[in-house]
Amino acid sequence: MEITTINAEVLAKMFLGGAANLEAKKEWINELNVFPVPDGDTGTNMSMTIMSAAKDVATMNNPEMKALAKAISYGSLRGARGNSGVILSQLFRGFTKVIAEYDEINVQVLTDALQKATETAYKAVMKPKEGTILTVAKGISDKALLLNEETDDLVFFCQELIKEGDHVLGKTPDMLPVLKQAGVVDSGGQGLMQVLKGAFDVLTGKEVDYTLDVPVTGNSAASESSNSYIDAQANQEITFCYCTQFLIMLEKPFTEKQEVEFKSYLESIGDSIVVVADDEIVKVHVHTNDPGQAMQKALTYGQLTTIIIENMRLERDEKVSAMKEKEMQSASVPTENVMTTEVPAEEPKEMGFISVSIGEGINEIFRGLGVDYIIEGGQTMNPSTEDMLNAIEHVNAKNIFILPNNKNIILAANQAASLVEDKNVIVVPTKTVPQGITALINYIPDNSPEDNASRMEEEIALVKTGQVTYAVRDTVIDDKEIKQDDYMGIGDKSILSVGTDLEATTLDMISQLVDEDSAIVTIYYGSDMSEESASSIAEKVEAEYPDVEVEVQFGGQPIYYYLVSVE
Repeated sequence: MEITTINAEVLAKMFLGGAANLEAKKEWINELNVFPVPDGDTGTNMSMTIMSAAKDVATMNNPEMKALAKAISYGSLRGARGNSGVILSQLFRGFTKVIAEYDEINVQVLTDALQKATETAYKAVMKPKEGTILTVAKGISDKALLLNEETDDLVFFCQELIKEGDHVLGKTPDMLPVLKQAGVVDSGGQGLMQVLKGAFDVLTGKEVDYTLDVPVTGNSAASESSNSYIDAQANQEITFCYCTQFLIMLEKPFTEKQEVEFKSYLESIGDSIVVVADDEIVKVHVHTNDPGQAMQKALTYGQLTTIIIENMRLERDEKVSAMKEKEMQSASVPTENVMTTEVPAEEPKEMGFISVSIGEGINEIFRGLGVDYIIEGGQTMNPSTEDMLNAIEHVNAKNIFILPNNKNIILAANQAASLVEDKNVIVVPTKTVPQGITALINYIPDNSPEDNASRMEEEIALVKTGQVTYAVRDTVIDDKEIKQDDYMGIGDKSILSVGTDLEATTLDMISQLVDEDSAIVTIYYGSDMSEESASSIAEKVEAEYPDVEVEVQFGGQPIYYYLVSVE
């Protein structure tokens, strides 16, 4: 069987075949995750990325190559989730830039498209690491260069490329020791190979069910989601009405005793308290029903400046009212005979904040620190680029900070930022929730967006994070033998502790995070844990490290029993 050209109709079917094969294999790919955590999601992220494009491709009848290329590129770009999904979308982006210029694809065009795909994906990653999906893509494109003058037969050509891809994938454990130790190949590379194999099956005429369940067109799902968001805002309970922020210009040094006393006083009149002391200023944030009391107490330490007081109940009601009005306008379809009055847009504020969050308690903490829009996601479900774009659209501000709070979400956030032209979107590369909280605490309203971004990045570098969860399979990582259902304490770069006792494993992890420079340990307990269990750990940490302040907060996060921040 010899095929020398591929037209748009065949390519569309090949793309759908690749998407269907990846979707069918996603759980197997998830299990290739190096860390045996219950949220291994490479397969899911890649599948959701390609399916975002596939649902558009599936509705195209007799497509032209340019339109098909746009659907693949744009759909995967907006649907990209996690690092692996973003890289896959960039591979498609580079590939489609080349094929869009042709009515049919031959060996030479395919070779050029593969080169562009690899080049685009490598550029998207700040520090490309070999032994990953990038390496597999590069191996395939390099092989294409060697083969393209030897044959015109696309079947033979693609068959050889798939063999080379499998060969390079098999070598990834030699490039990344952590893969070898875990006994797996790179999951992103495996996902890419499943896309290519599914596409090749369609090319060679194999019986493949490449039809997809495409959502019925219309706005019902979006409307449902929007109504849910509006209802959540309307029903949000606000105990303390005024969000109060100010700076104290110190007249003399602010002692630790004074800081403790001031925090204690603020706790007696409100919540969501943040007090950050520097040599010359103290930044204060509190939700209270009497801002005057907070400021009166603060005046005993120095002069006040940059005072911001916002009525959160009034803001909530205005926000809900505006959202309902917008929803009603979008739901109605004016006819030619209906007069419509354009409602003037609300003036955008200077700064806005978007944060990815992972639990009810963490959500409240972020809201208390001034976050305008919370994207539910994090570890168990990485938000897509489109989720980020929707959030950016919701926040009416000239400058918007995005806090991904997960290393696997930063690329999607950056991709969203690059697609926005009417707002200045700044991604602060927070890799954990504690880093996101620290970034917000260190925001100074009077500073420029650029100065704030720089300050935030400096401060988050000082935060160490630990996360406690359980193992989903037996493995060996960082020379630690791990059995299924063992508890694991995971640090910023490696697994720190493993054991069969949850409290002991958590304390062991904390002991490796705390050093002589540590001043504050914050324990966020998850949805499956009680405040008593977290307090028990806190007491033991306080006894072991008497100079360290220990705080316990409700996080409400699933899967992770505890998140621990050490600063």
